[in-house]
Amino acid sequence: MAEGLRERKKRQVKQRISDMATGLFLEHGFDAVTIAAVAEVADVSVNTVYNYFPAKEDLFFDREDEVVERPSQLVRERGAGVPAARALLDQLRRDIAERNPYAGMEPGFPRFMKVVMDSPTLMARLLRMQGRTVDRLAVTLREETGAAADDPTPEFIAHQLVGMQNAVHRSIGRAQAAGCVPEQISVEVLRQIDVMESLLSDRVLNYAAKNTP
Repeated sequence: MAEGLRERKKRQVKQRISDMATGLFLEHGFDAVTIAAVAEVADVSVNTVYNYFPAKEDLFFDREDEVVERPSQLVRERGAGVPAARALLDQLRRDIAERNPYAGMEPGFPRFMKVVMDSPTLMARLLRMQGRTVDRLAVTLREETGAAADDPTPEFIAHQLVGMQNAVHRSIGRAQAAGCVPEQISVEVLRQIDVMESLLSDRVLNYAAKNTP
């Protein structure tokens, strides 16, 4: 369905508020910026900001739902015969090779993460996001495998796969903070993924292989 004029205007207003807020957060830090300041630079009312972003953290993590859903989406869209771990590992390698935003390898990512680490509120939200990602992936794995309600395997697999993804992102952040160039980071992190994969059991690596049609 084509996007209507009203929906497009609302999306544009929401994006402008988010962009303006991000600029303020990166310049002054998350805790120092008020909703009133965001409203002023975005040329909207405080109530309008809250209508689009119920919590201040929502302004910073404006793509939270997309990030939380992505591993589950990759699992659902994997090819025939492809296990869940393979779908996620292959995409993680592609993200790093392409140096796309999902890998956290864009130039502004270290500054973004510094704002997060300097704010206890954002750190708590980041941990919640990671927990939501695990929970969402566990639900998807249970649906994909038809696991019984009392089978804890989907949750345990989800924890391992999301934990591996988080470890890769932390390695990238440390390398960026140390001043490594993207080429160095790509080579080293891809090597680390190979090591992580070698440590996974066959059951994890082959879990939830998609049935052929």
